[in-house]
Amino acid sequence: MGADAKTAMNSVEISDAAAKRILSVLAKQPDKTALRVSVEGGGCSGFSYKIDLTDSQNDDDKVFEKDGATVLIDELSLVYMGGSVIDFVDDLIGQSFQIKNPNAVASCGCGTSFSI
Repeated sequence: MGADAKTAMNSVEISDAAAKRILSVLAKQPDKTALRVSVEGGGCSGFSYKIDLTDSQNDDDKVFEKDGATVLIDELSLVYMGGSVIDFVDDLIGQSFQIKNPNAVASCGCGTSFSI
C-alpha cells in the first residue's frame, strides 16, 4: 500500500452539506464544539455509527475539519471508517447525516448499521 493509499485510509472527508449542517447545529448548542462520530458493535448488520455533539476532545481522537466545522473520530472507529465521506442529506424522506464507507460490504435500510 502506497503512502497516498495509507493516508486515504486514515482520513475522513466532510462534504460541504455536512459542514454547513454541523455549523448550523453547533450554533444552536453553544456549549458544544464538535460532532463526534464513532463505531460501535451492534445494529442489524454488525456495526453501527453513533453520531452526537461533544464539548471535549479525547487523547485518541483524530480531528477532521472543513470550513470551520469539526468532526472527531477516535482511533479505533477510524479503523472501520477510513476513507469514508460524511454527508448530510435533506430529501423527502427526511434529514440525516450519512456515512459513505468504502470498507462496508453491506449495510441495512436504516443507514446507520453496516458490516465489514
